Formats: sequence, C-alpha cells, structure tokens
Amino acid sequence: MTREQIALVRHSIAALHFDPHSLAMRFYARLFALDVSLGLLFPPDLNELTKIAGMFGFIVREAGMPGRVFPHIARLHMHYGNGTHGKKYDAVQEALLWALEKELGSEWTVEVREAWNSLYTASIRMIIAAPRQVAMAA
Repeated sequence: MTREQIALVRHSIAALHFDPHSLAMRFYARLFALDVSLGLLFPPDLNELTKIAGMFGFIVREAGMPGRVFPHIARLHMHYGNGTHGKKYDAVQEALLWALEKELGSEWTVEVREAWNSLYTASIRMIIAAPRQVAMAA
C-alpha cells in the first residue's frame, strides 16, 4: 500500500465515525447473501461479529505496519479462515467494499475503493501466509 492509500483508508474510517456494529451488520448481511456457506465460518452471536469488526478497525489503524498487524490476522485466520479458499475471499472482498460504499455514501470514490482494495489484498496475502509462518515459527 502507498502512503496515500493508507491515508485514504484512515480518512474514510474517520468519515464513518467508525461504528463497528453498523458496518459489521451491513458486511455480514451482504456476505451471507453472496455465499450462505460462509455463515458456518462465523459465530451466530452478533456481539462476536462486532468484535471481529473491531479487529478490522485495528488492522486499519495499523495499516502500513505488517509486523504489528500479522499476529492479529493470523489469529483471525486460525478462528475463521481454516478451509477458506479463493472464491470465499472474493465474496468477503465484495461484501466489504459494498458495505463500505453504503456506509461512506458520497465519500466513496474510485481512489478510496482502490485504497481499500489494496488493504484487503495485502491482508489476504498475510492470511494465506499465516499458517506457513506460524508453522515455521514453531
């Protein structure tokens, strides 16, 4: 991610007045509409879903600092990512970008979309690498 993209992501979160619950509800509703089977990977408890969205907020705040973010992404993968493959990640990406667009309204621009897409792609690379890196560290 470029510094400009990191700044756009952080600015867009600030523009949301980051309400993890609202964003989480939009995200999960869209995600489960896109792929019902993904509902099995996530807890049914709405409070737990909001905690996951809070972790997402942490990832945004620490964007550009992979060393600080990786342990949290690895933990997310261990809890929710096992058995996930490319098409599932595509659905997550689509749901995330859709939810952000709905939440941001007129603040959603092509540049903001590209910045979020870049953050998502970098995060997915870490998620895919997490099992290998955790195994190598053991």
